Amino acid sequence: MRIVLGLFVLGALYLLFWPVPVAPVAYDPPEAPGFSGVYAQNDALAGAEFIALPDGALGPEDLAVMPGAMVYSAALDGRLFRIDGAAPELVTRLEGRPLGLDAGPDGRLYIADSFHGIYTWEPEHGRQPLATHIDGKPIIYANQLDVARDDTVYFSNSSDRFDPERMGGTKPTSVMTIWEQSDSGYVARVSPDGQVEKIAEGFVYTNGVALSPAEDFLLIAETGRARIHRLWLSGARAGEQEILIDNLPGYPDNIEASGDGTFWIALASPRVPAEVLMPYPFLRKVIWRLGPWVRPAPIEAGQIIEIDMQGRILRYLQDPEGRLGITTGGRMVGDDFYIMSLDSPGFGRMPVSDLPARK
Repeated sequence: MRIVLGLFVLGALYLLFWPVPVAPVAYDPPEAPGFSGVYAQNDALAGAEFIALPDGALGPEDLAVMPGAMVYSAALDGRLFRIDGAAPELVTRLEGRPLGLDAGPDGRLYIADSFHGIYTWEPEHGRQPLATHIDGKPIIYANQLDVARDDTVYFSNSSDRFDPERMGGTKPTSVMTIWEQSDSGYVARVSPDGQVEKIAEGFVYTNGVALSPAEDFLLIAETGRARIHRLWLSGARAGEQEILIDNLPGYPDNIEASGDGTFWIALASPRVPAEVLMPYPFLRKVIWRLGPWVRPAPIEAGQIIEIDMQGRILRYLQDPEGRLGITTGGRMVGDDFYIMSLDSPGFGRMPVSDLPARK
């Protein structure tokens, strides 16, 4: 009996007091909008062809359209693929964990690497670092980026607290950051002269970024709060920041500008039931101590929305069966629509003509 009582006490002490890496912040989220109205359930992505990456590669997070309409994506282990043909082809092996990709006006491939910061790649010169530090500290969680016409690079850093290279990768680190709800994410830019500076701070897991056609504002996805911000870069409102869309039905990931004033935003997961625990920091610590099998996790039921510059929902596409995994991006390339993924063994591709009409 004493042994049982002792084990009970030890277990209680563990659950109540054992140190954990997260320091949860109280947050009272709005009730999720549910799947109705503009977010009504559908299976618009059900017809997408699933295209596997070769040799067991996983996680084609983003894509870039290079000169000549060549499409590139990078896998979780750093392999770079050309994917505009019938089957993906290995181009080279990069380091780290490439997340966001973009084609620069200079013809180089720009990469946000969650382990190594911002760098460029081109076949002749390979990988060249562009920004590895900011304010004297390493950039530890670069996520997505967009390159302006003057070569200024805007990028998101998801967390300035948790390093995904040391925490087991970007997926567990994203769960940790959002569970904590600390506002350690930021957005920065790299000027053509190489200066690196923060331009917006205080986000709970910063994710996708995308410039407007006139490059007068930047859209910013705040995954941990299920909303999209707009940061004005020029004009009378330069420096102002506002919430463009609040209380999304899922957690926004990459944002892709179409060039016509519309944007595709992937929602990596529907809102999870564990949000009800967000107002209770102490309880969230206890749950974290119970281990990964009870911690919140993304739900594989992909969603992609298309919006205009006023934040109106034009299209809402769903993969309710989760066949495409955790959805991280959607983009039209010619006659094809690509659906990218965080850790699936491939990506989705379907004819643009099969997409539903805009609302």
